[in-house]
Amino acid sequence: MIPRRIGDLAVAAAPLGGLEGARVVGDPAFIVVDVTNDTEAVGPGWAYCCIVGARHDGHDLAGRAVARGARVLVVERELDMPVAQVIVRDARRAMGVLAAEVHGRPSEQMTVVGVTGTNGKTTTTGMVAAILEADGRTTGTIGTLTGVRTTPESCDLQRTLASLRDSGCAAVAMEVSSHALAVGRVAGMRFAASVFTNLGRDHLDFHGTEEAYFAAKASLFSRGLSELGVVNADDQQGRRILATSPIPCTAVHGSDAVDVRVGLRNHAYTWRGHRVDVGIGGRYNVMNSLCAATAASVVGVKEDAVVKGLAGFRGVRGRYEVVETKGATAIIDYAHDADALERLLESVRDAMGGSGSLVVVFGCGGDRDRAKRPAMGAVAARLADAMVVTSDNPRSEDPTSIAREILSGVGDGSRADVSVELDRREAIRAALSSTRRGDVVVVAGKGHEAVQDGGGRVAPFDDASVVRQLAGGAE
Repeated sequence: MIPRRIGDLAVAAAPLGGLEGARVVGDPAFIVVDVTNDTEAVGPGWAYCCIVGARHDGHDLAGRAVARGARVLVVERELDMPVAQVIVRDARRAMGVLAAEVHGRPSEQMTVVGVTGTNGKTTTTGMVAAILEADGRTTGTIGTLTGVRTTPESCDLQRTLASLRDSGCAAVAMEVSSHALAVGRVAGMRFAASVFTNLGRDHLDFHGTEEAYFAAKASLFSRGLSELGVVNADDQQGRRILATSPIPCTAVHGSDAVDVRVGLRNHAYTWRGHRVDVGIGGRYNVMNSLCAATAASVVGVKEDAVVKGLAGFRGVRGRYEVVETKGATAIIDYAHDADALERLLESVRDAMGGSGSLVVVFGCGGDRDRAKRPAMGAVAARLADAMVVTSDNPRSEDPTSIAREILSGVGDGSRADVSVELDRREAIRAALSSTRRGDVVVVAGKGHEAVQDGGGRVAPFDDASVVRQLAGGAE
């Protein structure tokens, strides 16, 4: 990595929103090798950003960073330290801007498409990547399936983008979470296009209100951050973005797809005169693929390549993932809020065409938004023939209490046969054993996750693997 001289940049920071008003204490001609907010990652010549967090204040750890070789501190208040300091109003946002500079602004050297929304981010991102690859662009992906965070911390994000650029990637498709937008992880980014899939109720334990949650999502569609927007116009909040966004946005309507056919394993439609066939079921995935197709087109991909890319897409792990067994068909999905569960179950029932029984196994995560628990119970009871309430990731909460809150949403006129089995493996076993060929078992909530977190223990647990073990593979 080539060290970057960023001292003068920090002094003349007016063009860089994250560093506006910055001033340098000490030698302004410093050269920085890399940027981090992790004292354990600091190496000689690095810049250490003193982030003020909920549990720790990075300013208190600056001495450790200097001892490990930090040459520059990015601070919100001056410290008594023998190194240069860049004093800023928001060290976290400044970190992204500085990291982008150190790594040569990698997002500006590739076609980066960002995808945000409550549901559909991972699938839509995968579809965008498949289309860009079909267009002959070596493409990287960043998101839920590639790291600990959906959107990495800004210094890690810029380092990852630089690595993708240096390895020959011409494009990147990435998920952009509301958390990342709220705390500035995408500071220093430039998206060629950004996609909004939809907005439901989620993450209110972090954002506090639905309006704050929306505002975080909508902030992606800002000048200087995204050049173009692609927005689901069938979503109420999507229409708000279309009406207020300061950047050019293309509206996507479900009616853009003509002669739509949806099955358990695929969906097809005609788009701009081309027949599109996508190897993943679920009616809601029609909008996801429309958004991906439109995003690709606005960044210059020809329609033939869009069709080719979607034809080659075979889904992503834990998102409407069909597991064939010797009995019922099983579908593994990450749906963990009421809106997502409703879309999922409606899509499955629609694809079943009135035959067979629909069974859903799900729980709710502990230490998270409790208000969605009865709402999920109500949805499952209304749309499934049978529901087995089980544990998701109870974390520090009592699984029995979580189940009780889910059941509080089940009314007396419930369609579903309701049962509770808190052992998730046994819940899946019970669901599979109660079905026969032609039925569908939906296992929702954990999707791609490979562990279960509860009672102070994190244990291996993968829904798809458990289904295969319990039911056997397809004949």
